[in-house]
Amino acid sequence: MKFRYKTSNCFAAAQAIAKRCNNKIPRLKIRLIQRKEQWTLTVAGWIVTLISIVALLAIAIANIYPFLSVNQPIAADVLVVEGWMPDYAIEDAIAEFKTGDYRQVITTGTPLSKGYYLAEYKNFANLTAATFIALGLNPDRIISVPTSYVKKDRTYASAVALREWLLNSDLNIKSLNLFSLGPHTRRSWLIFQTVLAPEYKVGSIAAQPQEYDAKNWWQYSEGVRIVIGEAIAYIYGYLSLGNLG
Repeated sequence: MKFRYKTSNCFAAAQAIAKRCNNKIPRLKIRLIQRKEQWTLTVAGWIVTLISIVALLAIAIANIYPFLSVNQPIAADVLVVEGWMPDYAIEDAIAEFKTGDYRQVITTGTPLSKGYYLAEYKNFANLTAATFIALGLNPDRIISVPTSYVKKDRTYASAVALREWLLNSDLNIKSLNLFSLGPHTRRSWLIFQTVLAPEYKVGSIAAQPQEYDAKNWWQYSEGVRIVIGEAIAYIYGYLSLGNLG
């Protein structure tokens, strides 16, 4: 009995010493996880959210093409045609020029991106002007305003070149309609309006593309590529336009 009594006393004394030592040593409180309360969607909430997303997507698909392919013509002195467009759009531009009360048609454009060394006309502006003549338009009614080579912002460069030409022209032009192709029209209209303001009023006319059905553009790979690409390009142009000058 004496042996067990002494052993228990020693054990109790060791516990007391360890407790005093632990109280003197600072403890590091590092927690890798913690418990938090948070709100989350119920099943009904997820269903409503998904339906809302689908509805918004359907509205965007239905309205994005009419927004980008904007038609806002005005009573204009001249018709400005972007020279990079395909031949069928050039034919549409001729029809617009003949039906409208325009004094001149002006073509714009940068150097050719392909076939430059083999082509007779090195610039889209000159090429389109020659196409107008080949299709029977009076050469005296055609003016070509080419743009030098630029790595980016080609539409902006064309607008700047046109502004410089207008400021030095004796034709006393005060208004113009910009003729572009499909969903590219909104971005071009924005850029030309910004560059030419406030001296010149700018309207817009959008030719309809033939590569896909504009009413069902999402059913064609070409339509998806062009419409989504132009939507992104329009946002980029809108946000960066103030830094282009």
